[in-house]
Amino acid sequence: MKLLAAIISFASLSAVLPAHAQSQAASSASAPRALPATAVPSSVKQIYNEAADARAELNLALAKAQAQQKNVLVVFGANWCGDCVALDKKMSAGSLAEHVDKRLVLLKVNVGRFDRNTDLAAQMGVSLKKGIPAVAVLKRDGEVLSATNGGELADARNMGDAAVLTVLEGLHPKH
Repeated sequence: MKLLAAIISFASLSAVLPAHAQSQAASSASAPRALPATAVPSSVKQIYNEAADARAELNLALAKAQAQQKNVLVVFGANWCGDCVALDKKMSAGSLAEHVDKRLVLLKVNVGRFDRNTDLAAQMGVSLKKGIPAVAVLKRDGEVLSATNGGELADARNMGDAAVLTVLEGLHPKH
């Protein structure tokens, strides 16, 4: 519950920042902007929303989890990461999709080039040092149940569905 209160408190504080950023953007709208180094061509599916406010999305995921009586699976990754893309594909069909859909609300959080939302990962006890994707499972009240810390999913492209399912079930055992 303390984590949820801290997240909501921070989200409330950060709600003021977008308005300031918008006014800054409006004043420099005529200046040409270069694409960031992490930009992915528009023809490539954006699995991780690079413009998202991760804390606001977390609050929405927690509310959805509360309403559906599920927990939240937070996946930290990036669009440039082949293992993140592979994990997303694995969780989109078959037994992994069934496992996630039945028991968890899925939230994907962009970490960019390890320069975005790393503070949120750290708050959840998720170490990104051994690679991404990395995940945390939260109770619907925001309390962290468990998290990956040893790069358990960092080789997702070479893991079979059963191996990924084993990692997820280890983080979120069946009741």
